[in-house]
Amino acid sequence: MKNNLHVFLGATVADAAARPLHWVYNQKKLNSFIKGKKDFSFLKKNKSPFYNIKTGKVSGYNEIGQVMFKTLLEGHENINERFKKNIQKNFGPGSDYWKNLSLRSKYKKVKDWRGIIKGPWIHQNVIETIKNIKLRKKLTGGAKVNESDGFCASLPFFLYGFDFKNIEKIISTVTISKVSHKYALAKFHIINLALKGAKNPVNEFVKKFKKNPYFKIIINDIIKIRRLKLKSHSSIVKKLGMACSYPGTFNSSIHAILSSTNYKRAILKTIKAGGCNCSRANFIGAYFSALKGFNSIPKSWIKKTIPAKKILNQK
Repeated sequence: MKNNLHVFLGATVADAAARPLHWVYNQKKLNSFIKGKKDFSFLKKNKSPFYNIKTGKVSGYNEIGQVMFKTLLEGHENINERFKKNIQKNFGPGSDYWKNLSLRSKYKKVKDWRGIIKGPWIHQNVIETIKNIKLRKKLTGGAKVNESDGFCASLPFFLYGFDFKNIEKIISTVTISKVSHKYALAKFHIINLALKGAKNPVNEFVKKFKKNPYFKIIINDIIKIRRLKLKSHSSIVKKLGMACSYPGTFNSSIHAILSSTNYKRAILKTIKAGGCNCSRANFIGAYFSALKGFNSIPKSWIKKTIPAKKILNQK
């Protein structure tokens, strides 16, 4: 596909596959939802305890990437400013995302509310970004959480061939967390190595950056995770991190990558491990698509993914 967009397709399909089981942290409940199923991707009935959208749609993680993709299709001038405008249109006042944020604020006042939001769930980084755009701040990204939104937003931009310096500017549009920047850049270096034909991009990343102090913590964690390669993925994710934040979401993704031989197996074990499986699925799906190409993504899964058609049209 043009501009290596099969990598973005891989991330999109993986996110949509995991989405009906997004943020299920109770492992017993999750196991009961998938009992007897060999393929538990794209569950018809939503099981997320937080929000409910149509199966085939993507979570807020991949959605921010779709907004960047739309921005790039419109043109390559003033990308950052147009990206901000599109973020406001897609997530801001007047959108379903913003409406549901208002509902959440209202429900928080109700004692012991345990309901599910009907419609999409807006992420903390995006909430802060919209507020900072309105305040005309130079750096608009969120600062409160260390999560994957910056990576997801920048993935299509990276695939169109922009350099790492410009990628950092896009990440800063959505998050100014130094931790988020570091892990997003590590992901892009690993995906870049995969696209360039490295047989084992994670090991190549370790070799290339082992003397780089910026990535020291990440390299040390990867070395530790390599020793756990043969351990059950679900049990390791419980130790490394089921939630949305770095370093857990990155380290759990690395274990899925190192312990899997193909796209489908990696995404299924990611879904089964629960928690914030969508954030992990975006990176893992992108990785295996970069490593093994377009044909590594199951065709039946592509057909079930609602945003896939727009990406496929860019062949």
